Order: sequence, then structure tokens, then C-alpha cells
Amino acid sequence: MQYRIYGKTSKKISALGFGAMRLPQDHDESVELMRRAMDLGVNFIDTAMGYVGGESEIMVGKAVKGRRDQVYLSTKNACHEWTNESWRRRLESSLTKLDTDYIDFYCVVHGLTWEAYTQHFSKPGGGLEEAFKAKEEGLIHHLCMSCHDTPENMIKLIDEGWLEGMIVQYNLLDRRNEPAIQYAHERGLGVCIMGPVGGGRLAHHSDRLAALGGAGVTSIPDLALRFVLANPHVTCAMSGMNTIQQVEENVATASREEPLSEEELAAIRRATEENQRLAELYCTGCRYCLPCPQGVAIPDIFSMMNLHRVWGLTEPARRQYAHLQRHATDERKDASACVECGQCEEKCPQNIPIMKQLKESHEALAAPAEG
Repeated sequence: MQYRIYGKTSKKISALGFGAMRLPQDHDESVELMRRAMDLGVNFIDTAMGYVGGESEIMVGKAVKGRRDQVYLSTKNACHEWTNESWRRRLESSLTKLDTDYIDFYCVVHGLTWEAYTQHFSKPGGGLEEAFKAKEEGLIHHLCMSCHDTPENMIKLIDEGWLEGMIVQYNLLDRRNEPAIQYAHERGLGVCIMGPVGGGRLAHHSDRLAALGGAGVTSIPDLALRFVLANPHVTCAMSGMNTIQQVEENVATASREEPLSEEELAAIRRATEENQRLAELYCTGCRYCLPCPQGVAIPDIFSMMNLHRVWGLTEPARRQYAHLQRHATDERKDASACVECGQCEEKCPQNIPIMKQLKESHEALAAPAEG
């Protein structure tokens, strides 16, 4: 296993982290998975209060029982009531569930945004004061954030000066956070990546992606993990593993000392940038087309279509579309609900033939009718 120094700390973190969001429901099975990962050198486990129906922290606590000094724990405060008291209760709940006296890396708000920080969390009594106090007491060793905000807002949060690490999304399909990742690293933050395999989308085969990796890449997940770990500003790539096979394969990838070559990386970057350009020809995701009078989820459908058309990830695209169909609401429907009123095309700054593309998307992604 490769290890990397976490930011300005002296702590060596395994290049592969265990993301405990997709653990099996069975406690014994989940504990076995995490302990197998630890046996193979994984020493960073990330969880959160709400993962696996609120059971993840408990399972992580069981897994590290008797091995607490071998592993670094990360969890997140699901702060919704912006008071010091509420924030403290949530921290203490995590400590109890994890069965530990301290948390190594604590995301002070699960999904921190610049707006939530400035309007609530950093205000007197809003929670930040209690976070500083908890660190002074030794309950937290390092103050961190998980963040889905824009890269620009991530940089603003980093500039507040108290963060020691962050968890952000980054993968072959989504490179938008690269500037914030570099900025964080240059300012001494540890950077852990969520979604290195694209939330499972990159677990599926794609001839187009396979062609990017060259002879040394054994699978699409292998390529995805190696791409993330080749970024010199990344400390750790966290994978939500739920089988022993996934653990062993990902550990093997993270243990490879030879990185992707500069030529391979350059080819991958060129291809992903070209694919992104192609995707934006179909839809930039600006959402100006909304709201649709019929509730058609236009940008989301086009995002699924891009997985299929641009990246060759047809299976995950169809799964997402099937999920949209099964869980349709009045405000979020599949493409078959389009009545071709044309309002979306009048609002689209890209002049995309939306009605035509919705029809194409439904034909490509919907399961064929039975019988």
C-alpha cells in the first residue's frame, strides 16, 4: 500500500481509503470487509452519521475495536440546527456510536457550503465556536470539511484559515474541482477524494474509456483510481467498497508504485476534455430550460444520455433512467412526459433541439416494453 502525508500533519494516510457509505446491512459482514482492508494496509476509514440508515458509524466502531491505534477515523456532523448545543450533541453521538474517545479527521458540517458557513455556522453560537472548543478538548484532532459547493466557494472556505483537510468529489467524469484541490494542497490541507469511481458509474466497462488506459490498466475501476491517485495534490482516494473482491482489487491498484505515465495522463486529459466538450454540445447543465410545464427532468436526462453517448457507459445510464422512471414525481419525470410544447427550446441559450433529443434519450435509455 502507498502512503501519503496528510497536509501539514505528520500522519501517513493510505492512498486508498475505505468509504463506509455503501456497507452491507449485515454488521458482521461489514466488519469483516473493513478488517480485511485494514489487514491489507488501509488505515483511513470515512463514515457519517446518516450512512447505512445510521448504522455505519456503529459498524465502523466494531471494526476498529482493539485496533484503534492502527486506523484514522473520519466522520461528519449532520448539522441542521445552527447552534453550538446541537452541533455538540451530534459530535457526542458520533463518538458514542464509533465507541472512541476522539475522531482524527472531523468534517464539521456534512456538505458545507459557503452560504451555510457565512449565514449560519460561523455566526456567534452557530457551531464553529464549539468545533474549536472540541478540538482544544482533544475530541477532534483535525478540523475538516466535506463539500459539494463550487470550486470558487471551496477556495473561499479554505481561505478562512482554520481547515486542515477536505473531502471533495473528483474523477475521470468530473474534473471541475481540480483548481480547488490544487489550492487546498498548496495551502497545507489534506485532500481526500470521494467518488473516484464516479459513484459506481466507472465500475462498468466502456470501450472508449478502456482505450485511454493503455496496456498497463487492468479494468475501468483500476484506471479510475490510478487517474485520481496520479494527481499530486490528492492525499487519498476513498472507495465505497462492499465486497471482499472490491477491497482486494482496489488495494492492488493503490499498491502499485508505478504511476500512470505523463504520456498516459496527457492522453487521458485530452480525451476527457474532448468528451466534456462533446457533452456540452448536447447540454451544459445550465438548467435555463426549467421549469418544464410537464415536469420533465431535462438536464438530468441529458446527463444520463451523455454517459451513454459520450462516455460509452450505457449500463449505468440506463440504470439511472430506470430509477428516474420508478421514482417519478410531478416535478421530475422521464422524457416520455414531453408534450413538445417548445417552451424549453425558447429558453435554451445553446439552441439545443431539446424535444428531439428527449425523444432520442428515451429511445436509447428506456427498457424495451415486454411482450
